[in-house]
Amino acid sequence: MITRTAEIKELQKLYEEEGSQVVLLYGSSCSGEAQLIGEFCGDKEMFYYHARNASEDKQLQMLAEEIRAEYRVEIEEPTFDACFSQLVSKTGAKLVVVLKDFLAMARRSETFWKSLFRLKDGKLGGGNVLILLHTSSLSWVRKEMDEVLGRNLKKIDLGMGLFDLSFLDLVRTFPGYSVSESVQTYGIIGGVPAYLERWDGKRSVKKNVCSLILDPLGIFHEEAERVIKEELRELSVYDTILAAMARGHEKLNDLYEATGFSRAKISVYLKNLAAFDIVEKIVSFDTGGWEHTKKGVYRIKHHLIDFWFHFIYPHMSDLDRMRPEDFFDVYVEPKLDAYLRRYFVDVCKEYLLLLNRVGKVPIHIDKIGTWIGKKGTIDVVGRDATRDCVVCLTNWDAPEMEYARYEQLLSDLDAARIRARRIYLFSARSFAKELKELEQKSDMVELVDMTEL
Repeated sequence: MITRTAEIKELQKLYEEEGSQVVLLYGSSCSGEAQLIGEFCGDKEMFYYHARNASEDKQLQMLAEEIRAEYRVEIEEPTFDACFSQLVSKTGAKLVVVLKDFLAMARRSETFWKSLFRLKDGKLGGGNVLILLHTSSLSWVRKEMDEVLGRNLKKIDLGMGLFDLSFLDLVRTFPGYSVSESVQTYGIIGGVPAYLERWDGKRSVKKNVCSLILDPLGIFHEEAERVIKEELRELSVYDTILAAMARGHEKLNDLYEATGFSRAKISVYLKNLAAFDIVEKIVSFDTGGWEHTKKGVYRIKHHLIDFWFHFIYPHMSDLDRMRPEDFFDVYVEPKLDAYLRRYFVDVCKEYLLLLNRVGKVPIHIDKIGTWIGKKGTIDVVGRDATRDCVVCLTNWDAPEMEYARYEQLLSDLDAARIRARRIYLFSARSFAKELKELEQKSDMVELVDMTEL
């Protein structure tokens, strides 16, 4: 079972405060909000309403009916004021009011917000309440909420994004997996709670991929397309852009040449994909060496969608005619390590931040990223308030990290104008003899292998 411990603690702290509060919970439809709400509420007194797509009159009728059933009261003319005024604790404790998918109530209503904040301010006759507003519409939160709420935005006491869990959370979820198996799983499904719940840690990565993704009856077989079309139209355009990105076309001009769409059109569609956390723009870490730096590149952020467009989308016809296990052997296994390189970088970045949290890094990192050069890349750059830096170089799939990689890193550091206080070398397999000797001689170089991870 996946538990969002940090989020539960934050909600509990707010629950214990005096007065009433409003919390906005937002995340994808697979973010595990139902489990979070269930674990947080526990034995607390709660009123729960799942809003549905309906006219405002019908919505109010359904809300009133559920309030009648819960509180044994009559609401003659359903309004938001009349309904919310009945939400009173039966025991005198703070009442938790959960409004699931609340935008179905609020999007076209002029009175919803007025009544909600009157409930919070105690103007409807009730006691203290903690109101949890849930939505899976990331685009509304990022594009429309500020305009809709205006000055009332400050009445939202807490905005809690239910984003993907970390690699460390994944490792804790599958204690029987090796670090290598955990990295493979992370690269394929990421930290989406609903996906982790379905993944079987007692089965191999291959068996999970075959049964959950490649099998036509698998629970994730159509998941990538479902996520894309959940709120986006013109699927053919989005799929064309994503497929091009999976082939390595990461710059705007490259996507223009690969898809034939105009640059303006691609920019609009990329912004839409970014609004739903499907795509992200990676901007090179600011070090001052701009003449040697690439402009921003675009990458698929959603792990399962990335996996789908790398391995399955190009070979759909063969998938229809092959056994899942054979498809995996032919199309996935040979290129899986190359695909996982970028995700191993993310794992190493997370490890560095954990070291930073416990004071085992020579600086206190307050900014972290990747330097993307025209001739090379520095996988991880961490910097403190005084611009002192530490850097990381990673190796996932080579039999060992060679000394030449370290020499290239030194050249990239010069191009990026970085003077590193420490260089961390991460390798999933082994290190060249020269690098091991270097670590013994230099306090500036530290090797990290799978055992330490």
